[in-house]
Amino acid sequence: MIKFFLMVNKQGQTRLSKYYEHVEINKRTLLETEVIKSCLSRSNEQCSFIEYKDFKLIYRQYAALFIVVGVNDTENEMAIYEFIHNFVEVLDDYFSRVSELDVSFFNAVNQVFHSTWQRQASLDQVLVLALEDDPTSV
Repeated sequence: MIKFFLMVNKQGQTRLSKYYEHVEINKRTLLETEVIKSCLSRSNEQCSFIEYKDFKLIYRQYAALFIVVGVNDTENEMAIYEFIHNFVEVLDDYFSRVSELDVSFFNAVNQVFHSTWQRQASLDQVLVLALEDDPTSV
């Protein structure tokens, strides 16, 4: 089960955070700081799966953005790793080259996230759902 989803820039600033378990606000800040530090301090040659406290971190870097997903111990790391890639592909199609700023103001990210996670739809179908939810699209 996914516990949280973070999008972070290279400077360690959180650009998007979604929590799927209750975590108090002051504890979120500490958790994000520790998680980001753990991921950013790793080299490209190191594995993208990290055992952290009572859960696992799976992350991928795309240009200046890191996407970090915290999951419980029973979750399949490769499935989450692929999920992150699919999520970025949908954002890339939506924005025609997703950037850090796009993510900060993108109100359909939640729809893209859930549709991608359910994986019942193709990437094109997920993109259509996101466009339907976006009031700025014509």
